[in-house]
Amino acid sequence: MTAGGRTASLLPPIRLSNGTVEGLKWLGLGLMTIDHINKYLLHERVAALFAVGRLALPLFGVVLAFNLARPGTLERGVYVRVLGRLTLVAALSEIPFIALGGLAWGWYPFDILVTLIVSAAIMWLIDLGGAWRVTLAVLLFLVGGAMVEFWWPGVALCVAAWAYCRRPAWWALALWVAATAALYMINRNLWALAAFPLIFYAPHARWEIPRIRYAFYAYYPVHLAVIWGLSLWLIAR
Repeated sequence: MTAGGRTASLLPPIRLSNGTVEGLKWLGLGLMTIDHINKYLLHERVAALFAVGRLALPLFGVVLAFNLARPGTLERGVYVRVLGRLTLVAALSEIPFIALGGLAWGWYPFDILVTLIVSAAIMWLIDLGGAWRVTLAVLLFLVGGAMVEFWWPGVALCVAAWAYCRRPAWWALALWVAATAALYMINRNLWALAAFPLIFYAPHARWEIPRIRYAFYAYYPVHLAVIWGLSLWLIAR
């Protein structure tokens, strides 16, 4: 075995059952919902809710990364389908997201779904290969990362998680951890790193959470619309 093979073998692979992937996805949705309730309805008064909400992006990132790192993703056109769904839902979600306020110039940055779109597009370009596609991926990272929620660290952690899920390597793990830690610049805490024990425990959990097709895509804009409606009701009281 080569030295590289010995090094890679020391790292635990990310192997998740479909039920566990769903469990991580719903956990991320739950934490995100708690965070949004605290932000928009409680005006960030509950520090504990803000802290646990920092785990949502790393969980969404690894779910996206794992699904797009599966064998045959490129050949089966999975990138195109995922990007199409995310783009449609992101466009719908921007309406309540902008209406809830708290954004620079009334619209900046784009929400977390656009962070996932930029990340998935970069993964796709890298998977396609070729010098010009990799160059385009770098440009997309630089430009797209400046426009989305959680900025470049958010995109970098998703792409690094994808690289690790494809083939565990120290460089991918180091980049994944560093990008997650860099969220400190946005979050002003390191709670996002608390997702790692959960992520690396998840392959042993074997949760049997049934998959509800398109549930994530429906839940995201609906929960924002509900919170928007509640915020308007509270103002009107």
